[in-house]
Amino acid sequence: MIEARRLHILRAVADHRTVTAAAAALYLTPSAVSQQLAALEQETGHRLVDRSARGARLTPAGEILLSHANAVLAQLERAESELAAYGSGEAGTVTVAAFATGIGLVVAPAIRALAGTAPGIRVRVRDAEGDESLLMVLDRQVDVAVAVEYRGAPGEDDARLTRVPLYAEPFDAVLPPGHPLAAGERVALGDLAKDAWIGQSAGNPCHDVTVLACEYAGFTLSLEHSSDDFRAVVALAAASAGVALVPRSALRGMELTGVEVRPIDGVAPTRRVFAAVRRGAEEHPLISPVLTALRTASESGD
Repeated sequence: MIEARRLHILRAVADHRTVTAAAAALYLTPSAVSQQLAALEQETGHRLVDRSARGARLTPAGEILLSHANAVLAQLERAESELAAYGSGEAGTVTVAAFATGIGLVVAPAIRALAGTAPGIRVRVRDAEGDESLLMVLDRQVDVAVAVEYRGAPGEDDARLTRVPLYAEPFDAVLPPGHPLAAGERVALGDLAKDAWIGQSAGNPCHDVTVLACEYAGFTLSLEHSSDDFRAVVALAAASAGVALVPRSALRGMELTGVEVRPIDGVAPTRRVFAAVRRGAEEHPLISPVLTALRTASESGD
């Protein structure tokens, strides 16, 4: 195994052209340099340096090794730089779990901002629903969760997590073509009690929001169709399969031909989104800038 410090000595000899000058540059004695060169030649099985009264020069084998030494030493310099930055909290990887629309709305803009404000921080993203992402944080699979408030979610007083509010958005009613309530500017949720419904599967935080909204409107939700993909939900509504509630941000950029979208009359069901980390981690020098960038992105998206 070739020792990196001996490669450094070989390069110093090549640069300074004498063992004495190389030793002075490295704060070593000439005999120590000679010993290290001899050990390197033994490791490689080749004569690496020719010495004469005029100085020292590398042999062809020494030149070959020097070309590799330069690459190895440069990589070691990069490694030392990254480790130094990591030790000072300026560089490292933060893993964020978030649901699809949250990735588009706040995570991606946060990554873009961090490239300018904290270029040493690398963000790795994992797609996960809000209820899944919180467990991933607690299990130390990820560092940050972008999650949705849902029935049974850990509260703000949960000793395991620190939560940072990001944004809240209303759900809109998605109606099939020709639906009689599409004639109005808004839809009263109770007026949809007898319609067939399309929604998310049980366990999805948006399912809980829809169920609670229907309960407050005076009826019990019974799903005819279920999908956790909002595009599929809209497609089913366009096929006159039923009505649905969809978060407003999920409808942005979506093809809405064939459906009618109306805001809810009165207090609209709302998706409340927050970031969560293991308690105490919010001050970590890598995680804190990510939380700040997420919060800033959520404010910019208002």
